[in-house]
Amino acid sequence: MPRFTPKVVTANDLLDGDVVYLTADDRWSRHHHEAELIEDEAHAQLRLLFGMAQKNIVVGAYLADARPGPNGPEPVHFREVFRTRGPSNYAHGKQTELN
Repeated sequence: MPRFTPKVVTANDLLDGDVVYLTADDRWSRHHHEAELIEDEAHAQLRLLFGMAQKNIVVGAYLADARPGPNGPEPVHFREVFRTRGPSNYAHGKQTELN
């Protein structure tokens, strides 16, 4: 039986479209390192259902692979790394914070 890979719950903010992550204290954060790193499959499914039920706040909630890092969860796949950086067409959203 395959081993469960740690996950975070991610979605898009309903009003501004930013990528957001579900934290352990039930907030949606724009920062991946603040996400709850979920290491149990059953708990991951419960957290996903919790996120999906918040249709007035987020859309498109799903589980994304992550790994523990020195400052919190880190994305595993390129797609998720890309999503942490915000829109790529010009500096807005998360990219304005880097300047």
